[in-house]
Amino acid sequence: MLTPPTPGADERAAEVGLLRSSTNRRSFLQWSGTAAAVALLAACDQSPTEPVAPLEGQDAALAAGAAGAVTINLSNDIGILNFAYALEQLEAAFYIEVLRTGFYAGPQGDEGGLVADIKNHEVVHREFFAAALGSAAIPKLAVDFSSVNFDSRDSVLLTAKALEDTGVGAYNGAAQFLRSGDYLEAAGKIVSVEGRHASAIRDVIGRSFAPNAFDGALTFEQVLRRAGPFIATPIALSHSPTAGQMAQRSADAQEMDS
Repeated sequence: MLTPPTPGADERAAEVGLLRSSTNRRSFLQWSGTAAAVALLAACDQSPTEPVAPLEGQDAALAAGAAGAVTINLSNDIGILNFAYALEQLEAAFYIEVLRTGFYAGPQGDEGGLVADIKNHEVVHREFFAAALGSAAIPKLAVDFSSVNFDSRDSVLLTAKALEDTGVGAYNGAAQFLRSGDYLEAAGKIVSVEGRHASAIRDVIGRSFAPNAFDGALTFEQVLRRAGPFIATPIALSHSPTAGQMAQRSADAQEMDS
């Protein structure tokens, strides 16, 4: 039975240290994925164990409603980073829950180590965005994994596949709207690791590790629709640059049906 590391006040520093020091995992994730995660932190913070300078612009990025709802303003880079932060919160929470519940029955090979590696990466991603956004960050989101049977290998791994595929599509779709080259570089370093996660999960469930030569790009609305069932905190999108795309696709579909 696997148990996750006990979180503490210095969780971010501990996770970075864990990723740097561990050398006994599979080379597929540990040498490539971990290196990318650490490189991401190093690129945006010369001393990863020290807090990065927070961004400004909280009022322009989000608003918290009286019922705990969160609105993310996607008209600027801070809002787009907050959208990514929401996804990283979700992914980290999922893998933490997988390990907290003692893992599913009948893991094959080193699946336990694989999931633990992915969990470590997602926690680093989550804490990176939290530190970088500072006071501009959205609140901690409530999650809902009631649809997942954590005792079932199929349920856990198929959910992991869905989350990782959604993450890759989200970064691919959002990248074109980032104005800052530094943020675009950071997003590229994260999505390459997310792609490795998706590939590894696909491999262990017997799916093609890369079904297409080009991964797809999802709109913000498509991402929220896929991730929404696992997020209990209501999230609304403001000034979405892809809202028009969704409206046009709906109109085109209605025209074809008529």
